[in-house]
Amino acid sequence: MFSGSIPALVTPFRDGSFDEPAFRRLVEWQIENGSSALVPCGTTGESPTISYEEHMRITDVCIEVAAGRVPVIAGAGSNSTTEAVMLARHAEEAGADAVLVVTPYYNKPNQEGLFQHFRHIHDAIGIPVVLYNIPGRSIVDLSLETMVRLADLPRIAGIKDATGDIGRVSDYRRAIGEDFCQLSGNDESALAHFAHGGVGCISVTANVAPRLCADFQAACASGDMTAARALNDKLHPLHRAMFTDCSPGPVKYAMSRVLDWMVPEVRLPVVACNDKARDAVDAALEHAGLL
Repeated sequence: MFSGSIPALVTPFRDGSFDEPAFRRLVEWQIENGSSALVPCGTTGESPTISYEEHMRITDVCIEVAAGRVPVIAGAGSNSTTEAVMLARHAEEAGADAVLVVTPYYNKPNQEGLFQHFRHIHDAIGIPVVLYNIPGRSIVDLSLETMVRLADLPRIAGIKDATGDIGRVSDYRRAIGEDFCQLSGNDESALAHFAHGGVGCISVTANVAPRLCADFQAACASGDMTAARALNDKLHPLHRAMFTDCSPGPVKYAMSRVLDWMVPEVRLPVVACNDKARDAVDAALEHAGLL
């Protein structure tokens, strides 16, 4: 259903407000450079600190600019089920192709609570739902048993897995089936994720290196592992540099170095990345041939 290089789009800010002209240029630039789908309003897009009005506008603009050329998987996650349902319904009404829904953070629901959270969102809309499991940030972790239950629902289409446990790809293939859409949530392990049966990556690095990330995913899909490894070697320092300080500080700094219409502004409580992170990003951009 979804595959390839899928950027988890940053949300450009300027002087504290959503920079809509920059975002429009970003969406167009991503499509021109081979991104196979787009994710607005994910956590890389600072979804916890954008207002409802901003969230809906960002989703609307992404769908408008994409104009059906690539799928839009709209972020609709929240630790409030009611809020997630509201965002998912808006995404569907706006014309999104699917929604991406993260496991509820802070609340620490048990497995039944996780199942009911996703089931309520699934039942409220008629478009596919991509689950997002990232226990390092949300604290909770979807068990294999809960995943199997959720996959039985007709519109649970796949998962963005950011657990770092590559073996889960094979676990899901065995327990759910080969058609279940498995997307890596970690750039640095996307090569191994693909080797186990993944079909793409919802990527932070693709914000700043869309063509390289798209070429990497295309090499994986064609079975050209020599080219895939060479591209991975080129990108790997950049994948690491994206998390040398609190995300999305480093990626926004990287984009400001590559794109003259992007500024590295983030929204509190995230602050601009530190000197060490900037040095790491600069070195990684040079290694990848982007500076």
